[in-house]
This record gives sequence, C-alpha cells and structure tokens, in this order.
Amino acid sequence: MVALLSSWPWDNLGVYKYLLYGPLVAKVIYSSAWEQGKADQWCLHILILCSLRGFIHQLWSSFHNMLFLTRRRRVLSDGVDFKQIDKEWDWDNFLILQSFIGALVYYSFLPIRNLPLWDPRGAIVALLLHVGVSEPLFYWVHRAFHTGYLFSHYHSFHHSIPVPQSFTAGFATPLEHLFLCAVMGVPILGACLLGTGSAGLVYGYVLLFDFLRCMGHCNVEVLPHGLFDALPLLRYLIYTPTYHSLHHREKNSNFCLFMPLFDALGGTTNSKSWELHKEINEGKNDEVPDFVFLVHVVDVSSSIHVPFIFRTFGSMPYSFKPFLLVIWPAAFITMLVMWAWSKTFLISFYKLRGRLHQIWAVPRYGFQYFLPFGRDGINDQIELAILRADKMGVKVLSLAALNKNEALNGGGTLFVSNHRDLKVRVVHGNTLTAAVILNEIPKDAKEIFLTGATSKLGRAIALYLCRKKIRVLMLTLSAERFQKIQKEAPPECQHYLVQVTKYQAAQNCKTWIVGKWLSPREQRWAPPGTHFHQFVVPPIIGFRRDCTYGKLAAMRLPQDVQGLGMCEYTMDRGMVHACHAGGVVHFLEGWTHHEVGAIDVDRIDVVWRAALKHGLAPA
Repeated sequence: MVALLSSWPWDNLGVYKYLLYGPLVAKVIYSSAWEQGKADQWCLHILILCSLRGFIHQLWSSFHNMLFLTRRRRVLSDGVDFKQIDKEWDWDNFLILQSFIGALVYYSFLPIRNLPLWDPRGAIVALLLHVGVSEPLFYWVHRAFHTGYLFSHYHSFHHSIPVPQSFTAGFATPLEHLFLCAVMGVPILGACLLGTGSAGLVYGYVLLFDFLRCMGHCNVEVLPHGLFDALPLLRYLIYTPTYHSLHHREKNSNFCLFMPLFDALGGTTNSKSWELHKEINEGKNDEVPDFVFLVHVVDVSSSIHVPFIFRTFGSMPYSFKPFLLVIWPAAFITMLVMWAWSKTFLISFYKLRGRLHQIWAVPRYGFQYFLPFGRDGINDQIELAILRADKMGVKVLSLAALNKNEALNGGGTLFVSNHRDLKVRVVHGNTLTAAVILNEIPKDAKEIFLTGATSKLGRAIALYLCRKKIRVLMLTLSAERFQKIQKEAPPECQHYLVQVTKYQAAQNCKTWIVGKWLSPREQRWAPPGTHFHQFVVPPIIGFRRDCTYGKLAAMRLPQDVQGLGMCEYTMDRGMVHACHAGGVVHFLEGWTHHEVGAIDVDRIDVVWRAALKHGLAPA
C-alpha cells in the first residue's frame, strides 16, 4: 500500500492543478466587487507570495544552467538528464498545499489579521524563534526522516534526484512539506502572537527561507572560501551548496536546515565539508571537453529554447508557445546586446563513454549570416572559438548549420588553411548528414528531385545517387555549376544528372530532397503522395496534407549517453542533428584528419557504418 501523505492528491491533474488556486482568485474578485469594493488582502498576498516563491526557484534554476558563468564552480560535474527533469516537473506542488494552509491559518487565527506593513521588532522575534525552535526542530526531524520507514516511504523520494537543483528543494512528499510548513510557520506565528507580526515579516521570512533552500540545492558554489577563512564563525551560521551536496551524496551527515551549528552540536558534520568547499572555489571541478559542437542561434524565438531560460521548455523539441510573446521583447534586446558585445559561450553538455561533450554557441542569429557586413565578424567569432578549443586541448570541433556555410568560410577550410598547426580537428559533419538523407530514400526510387542542388550537400547527394543509377533532377539556374558537378560523376553515370530550372519539372516525381526553403506555391508542383526529405534550416512548413514531410537529418545518440537534458532545436529527445552526430563519430573513431570543404562521396558509406557501429541510430 502507498504510505499516507507520500503522494500528491493532484498528481494526475497535469496543468489543471493550477485551477486549485481558483477559490483564492475567486475570493479576491468577489471581495473586490461586492465587499465594499476592497479586495481580500490576505488571499491576494497568498497568490503574490506563491508567484514570488516560484520566481525565486526559477531564478536559481536559470543561474545554475548559465554554464558560461557557473561551470567552474559546479559542485557535482554531472549533467541533469531528461529523466530528472521529468521527475521534477511538478516541483511546485508544495506551493498549492501551503497556499491552502495559509488561507486556513488566516481564517482561524485572529492575531494574523490586520497586520501592519512593517514592525522591526518582529524581525528580532522571528530570528530568535528560528534559531531556537525552527533550526533544532528541523535538524532532529530531518535525522528521523533518514531512518527506516520514514526514509524508505518518504524522504528517499527527495534523495532520488541525482543532481540537486533549485527545483529539488520543492521535490518532496506532502508529509515533508507539512513539516516544513510548521518549521517555517513557527517564527511568523510566534511574532504575531507576541504582537510584533507584520506583512513585511511574512514576505521577508518566507522568501528568504525559499532563497536559502534554493541556494543549498543549486549545485553551484556561491559563497567564497575566503569569507569563511576571514570569519570562521560563519561556518556555524550559514551552510553552502557544497555543504548540502555532501548530505545528498552520503546521506549520513550535514542534516541542518541553514545553520551547520546544529550538525556540530549533534556530531554529524561531514569532515570533508570545508576542504571540498575550498576545492570547488578553486575551480578544480572544471573539465576540458573532448568534443565541441559549435552552433548558432536560429532566431529570436528559438533563443529562448535554452536551459537557462526555462529548463523544462528546453528539454522538449522546440515549438512556438504563446507565452514566448511575453518575453520576446527581452529576447530581442538580448540579441542586440550579443551583437554589440559578446563571445562564444557554453550552452550545455553531456557525457558519452566517460568523455565530456559540450555545445558552444556563436552569439549570432541566422539572419545575420546573410548580411554582407556581418561576415567577417562571424568568421572572427568562429576562429576564436577554434583557437580557444585548440588551446584547451579539445580533440574535435564540429561546425553546425551556417557556421560551415560554403560562402562564409568554405565549409571550414578558411580556418584550417590559416592555422595549419591546429591540434583540434575541425569537421563539418556533413558526410553523415548526406548518409542519413540517402538512407531514408526508398530502395526502389528511380527518380529524385533535388533543390539546393549545387550546395555542398546537394552535390554529394547527386553524385552518390547517380552512381546508384538513380535519375536526379537538379534544380539550378547555373549551367556552369551543374556541369562542374556532372563532370565529377563517372562518365557512364553522368547522364543520370539532369539540370532543371523550374519546379514544374518535378510534377511527376514523388521523392523530393529539399535543400532550399519551399513556399506553398512551389510545393504545389509536387504530385500527391510526395515525401519531402530535407536539409534546410529552418525546416519547411508542411502545407500539403496529401504529402509527407521528413524532419531534418538526425541520429539518436547511443544509449550510454549521460546528462543529456536539452533538445536540439526541433529534434526529439536523445536526437541530435546529423552534423553533430558526424562530429561525434569522427571523435569516437579517432580520425586525425580535418573534415572541411567538399564532402568526399567515397566516405559516405564509411561514415554511416561507423555511426551504426558506435550505437548511433537513425531517426
């Protein structure tokens, strides 16, 4: 049987659980409209407090995931994976519970009504009650939760999270949050009973309580070690994220709420606490990646699809959400700031077979790659990233999307030719992208329509297909470019490559490979039943209901990937763009050559087999 108060009554309601705030909202509206035109202040305060408390948890989550700021001071070096994100999805259940309790206390406890805005005496009373009652009460009950039945049926739920974050502070059973509510309520109710309570005390104490709990769970050391060396007494007055992380790892020490004094008195202080705190402050947890995938921002809306904005949103494939409109102006201003002053930064990471893989972002947006005056600046950003990776000891750096644009830098040849002594291997991963697309094509296909036909990928796909004796209708207005590609084909296969200049030429072809964005008008030339394979970013919009649309070329990372918790743009969970996967294969195979410039058609099958050998799977 499920233990009493070990699960939330509204677990199965999903987003509809927020309707439980309805009575509070209704009370505010009703009292404002019909009770002398004055809103119910206490219910309004509860709603505002819940919003502010959620905001504090979100801010700490954003801070933790700003790896470009926090990577050197992270306590645990592991990443937060999809499993943990899903588990903590309903971290805010406790806010609903405590809003009910707040309303109950107000309507049944007279001293809390008609509180003044502020009374400084209340802060002193609350501090004394916190130190004298809340801290020791939490310490002893917390220790009890680490024994037998209470741990296995309740507290183990909280400790099942591998990498604590701010949301982990709210991830516990109803019984534990009822206890926390009592711990938090003692100083507030005590001050009210003594006539020193105030609205400011309620706000200040509750928000500070949440702030410190989030800090302890944030997995980023924020307190400098020198502070504790200068003022040793502070070691007993305030805990640190490092201090609390040892409790999560070893579970037999560091039980305090916020004050390690009570661990010292109870003999449960972990002896490694302050030495580890010093090591974290010195940045000893900072690791050098073996592989880097260098991306760029697609557009303003997709720039919000990163873990340090909304972790849960970033863990799902990107799609436009109405709430994005609220923060779109801030994202637009951020784009302008990044354009004026910024450098390549770390977005996320994961580990594969014990090796660290990182994703870096060039602070440029898709449209900026097509501005003539922006080309040199973008290449400078990419070049600096390559040189930085080389200096750090990165093994392979893979260029994503427009960072490897032929017109921009020759598919990476510009950097390799300018720095011939590079130890880091610069690759574009397009060989595997071509392989993925080619392996999606039906085996019985006799004719293919190809747009973006003279691009790097288009060229490789056309040459590969003609060798298989498949007729390729290459859409291009440039006879010169077409003839150059045609001459690369074996003489006996050249007639399989056919130049076309209009979409009408494909009105009987049911297999389209799209390397250039298609409008609805252009798509209408495809016959019913056509399948659109594509390698264009952003992907085309499916306007035809009588046709099918493939996703961007992608592969699923091997099953032993660790700490992966972010989706790449529109990719499904666990999937990465094929050019990303191509770089991973390059690293896993230990190839020592640069993969830049044109795609070697002879290597397409080699790279495909290598990807399958290492456990990467087709979409």
